[in-house]
Amino acid sequence: MRYRLLGHSGCAVSELALGTMTFGTETDEAGSHEQLDVFLEAGGTLVDTADVYSAGVSEEIIGRWLAARPREVTERVVLATKGRFATDPGPNGNGLSARHLTRALDASLGRLGVDVVDLYQAHAYDAHTPLEETLRTLDGFVRAGKVRYYGLSNFTGWQLTKAVLTARALGLHAPVTLQPQYSLIVREIEWEVVPAALDAGIGLLPWSPLGGGWLSGKYRRDERPTGDTRLGDDPDRGMEAYDRRGSDRTWRIIDAVAEVAETRGISMPEVALAWVNNRPGVTSTILGARTTEQLRTNLEAAGLELSAEECADLDRASDLGATDYPYGHLGTDQRSRDLAGG
Repeated sequence: MRYRLLGHSGCAVSELALGTMTFGTETDEAGSHEQLDVFLEAGGTLVDTADVYSAGVSEEIIGRWLAARPREVTERVVLATKGRFATDPGPNGNGLSARHLTRALDASLGRLGVDVVDLYQAHAYDAHTPLEETLRTLDGFVRAGKVRYYGLSNFTGWQLTKAVLTARALGLHAPVTLQPQYSLIVREIEWEVVPAALDAGIGLLPWSPLGGGWLSGKYRRDERPTGDTRLGDDPDRGMEAYDRRGSDRTWRIIDAVAEVAETRGISMPEVALAWVNNRPGVTSTILGARTTEQLRTNLEAAGLELSAEECADLDRASDLGATDYPYGHLGTDQRSRDLAGG
């Protein structure tokens, strides 16, 4: 397992992170604790959760695991959680206001059984709360010793840049990370979010790097999923729904991942994870697994690097087909000429 700095902070974290959204729903407590044990045994350190995962049960499961393990084990954990979405009834029960975030953080600390979390993340942008209020609140958490660093999640490029520049202008602690959706299937963040993160020294923590299971090789063209898989349980499930995501481009990507995996003699998840994990700006890629067996397979991606030729093949298969300007070939060519002084 390799280690990287958490954005522009001095905190080192494992290149793969354990996501715990399945804890308490798709994975029971015993299985969740086993995943945490296996992850740490493999050299993992960054554990990511949120107050809304399983309505707080995920944090409770992690809290009981922390309480049951010796200090020399738990001290290796870099613990991250998130707040923003509805956890209390009423008009102030969600959002990034000072009132809601303060209550949400205190509740998370209680469920986790800790006095401080290493990384506290605003789970999504809130257009109804002044950004200055949110940033002052997050800065206050750091100064109060409840949070060591803070980050953002699901922010667009302009929202990220505005947050960073506003924090600097106000003399506040600035965010160190951004947690976006990123995979061979979902590459749109490369247009604006990735450049904005690189410019600000923000570390990316990609979620859903396997495209909601699509890049694991478990689904087949013209064969609706069945059995014990996420889409087998519900083919119409959210953004990864079979009919929504099963485009010609997706199947082209799956074929390319399968070809690299077969040539290398490794699994498809390893290939897809290695591609994400070595993209510019990525600090740690979040693994989400229903079972310990899935987690073990995904952990094999640690330290794995693809060749330039393999990356080029995957890039071509997953090309978004952007229009010519500014994200397509005309824009790329123009930027290349600028760099070359042409």
